[in-house]
Amino acid sequence: MRNFLYETGRYLLFLKQVFTRPEKWRLLLRQFVTETGKLVLGSIPLIALISVFIGAVLVIQTANNMTSPLLPKMYIGYMARESLILEFCSTMVCLILAGKIGSSISSELGTMRITEQIDAMEMMGVNSANFLVLPKILSTTML
Repeated sequence: MRNFLYETGRYLLFLKQVFTRPEKWRLLLRQFVTETGKLVLGSIPLIALISVFIGAVLVIQTANNMTSPLLPKMYIGYMARESLILEFCSTMVCLILAGKIGSSISSELGTMRITEQIDAMEMMGVNSANFLVLPKILSTTML
């Protein structure tokens, strides 16, 4: 229990550092645009490719499972489209994006920690949590 409270306190202090008022708004805007291009726009080809394959698999499975002679074959595409738009595709894309963006952010910050870039920023007096994490949070909320 004590360890849980300690870690919760550390997390809340980190959130306080992240969401403090930035010293230079211009720098935050530049980082925000950079992170948006890297995280959001870099994910569009992956989303398109995965959506094509999800749609193809769903159409094939729908066609194989429609054995009723009362349903014409022309409704296969309509049924697949409705199920993709309403349920399936948004859930799969969100899961894949969470994995891709999460691993990208964690690998970037981990590499910066290993090469002591974050320590150097803190030695220069820069709020590293605010400078590195806040633009990433803001750009991922655009999704």
